[in-house]
Amino acid sequence: MDTIPLGTLALALIVLLIASGFFSLAETAMMAANRYRMKHQAQRGARGARLALALLAQTDRLLGVILLGNNLINAASATLASVITLRLVGRGEFALALGTVAVTFLILVFSEITPKVVGAAYADKLAPLVSFILAPLLRALRPIVWFVNLFVHGLLRLFRFRPAAQPSTTLSQEELRSLVLEGSQYFRGKHKTMLANLMDLEAVSVDDIMTPRSQIHALDLEDKPSLLRQQLVTTYHTRLPVYEGSLDNIVGVLAVKSILHAMQGGGELDAERIRAVLRPPYFIPLGTPLLTQLSQFQADRQRLGLVVDEYGELQGLVTIEDIIEEIIGEFTTQAPGGPESFRREADGSVIVDGMAPLRTLNRRLGTRFPLDGPKTLNGLIVEKLGEIPDAGESFKVDGQVVEILQTQDRAVRVVRLLPPIGRGTAPLQTQGERA
Repeated sequence: MDTIPLGTLALALIVLLIASGFFSLAETAMMAANRYRMKHQAQRGARGARLALALLAQTDRLLGVILLGNNLINAASATLASVITLRLVGRGEFALALGTVAVTFLILVFSEITPKVVGAAYADKLAPLVSFILAPLLRALRPIVWFVNLFVHGLLRLFRFRPAAQPSTTLSQEELRSLVLEGSQYFRGKHKTMLANLMDLEAVSVDDIMTPRSQIHALDLEDKPSLLRQQLVTTYHTRLPVYEGSLDNIVGVLAVKSILHAMQGGGELDAERIRAVLRPPYFIPLGTPLLTQLSQFQADRQRLGLVVDEYGELQGLVTIEDIIEEIIGEFTTQAPGGPESFRREADGSVIVDGMAPLRTLNRRLGTRFPLDGPKTLNGLIVEKLGEIPDAGESFKVDGQVVEILQTQDRAVRVVRLLPPIGRGTAPLQTQGERA
């Protein structure tokens, strides 16, 4: 090597550093590339993406050829740098130390850090490109890579470590939800919210959104015809459950427009006339996930279901509109003075019905009431206090300041939700220190 000109040695060192940098860049780009994006590109016919996915399917061999090439080149670079140092400085401990520092600096800067930073920054673009070089290298060096991997697999078995043949690229529901919520550059605000709500349907059941039994608007066939007519004319619902004597005796569901059309033809409205146009009731088990129920509504061509518990007792009512609102937000018109209505006061407080569902309050008012227990504000207050509070009392429930305005029939009917402390309200006593 003493006969080789110094300029040639320097040029060879530069080439080796560039080759080492390529392997470092390739390693980072292949490992950091978005496999879902490459799968999409492969489906559209991108040859580089298909090649990259094929290489990633055999990660041990891919890493074997990359690290084999990188380490061989780095060793050659170190040897070459030592020869150049000896030529320039001479022999001795100083020359050896200088050569070591020099080659370490060159490899670290030009062959490791810089290429890896570039590979990580442009992984999706570079991975398909470097695959065109890595694929033939893997075929050419397959026997060597196979031989090296024999020792690798033996060492892994010695430590009882059995990696999967192919890294899993599946995402859990929570991971996918986090991806949607953090993907602001891909989804607009409304779309992002809708996708997140859609993925939550499996975790939400019908009893979280149903209209409770006490608030169901229904017709009693035992009522007088005049009362039945008045209810039908004034109702704001398109479908009404119909029972006989008790809500536990549901006999059908009435499409209001069908009976109103029949009433226009003349004749007296009575129970038998209503019974003639009833549709069979559709029952839903308590605890059914919303996503499952949405599919059932679609399969059974139903729009309204009656939620029953394990004993067959009626617990509530849910419609397909209720489920859709969980995805896209509220769009239906509430009944005047309905349980979900609220009124914002000038001081920032909000007057709400005690029977308002906690999910609705969280969604519309931004409160953070827990959803794993009672479903209504009244139920949450009673559970936290252990008794029904008197009107005029103020306290905190899960960090939210509330004031009881009205109680009736063993329930909290009207509640004022005060704005958080620091927004114009004075601190109130915490739960258990009621005035």
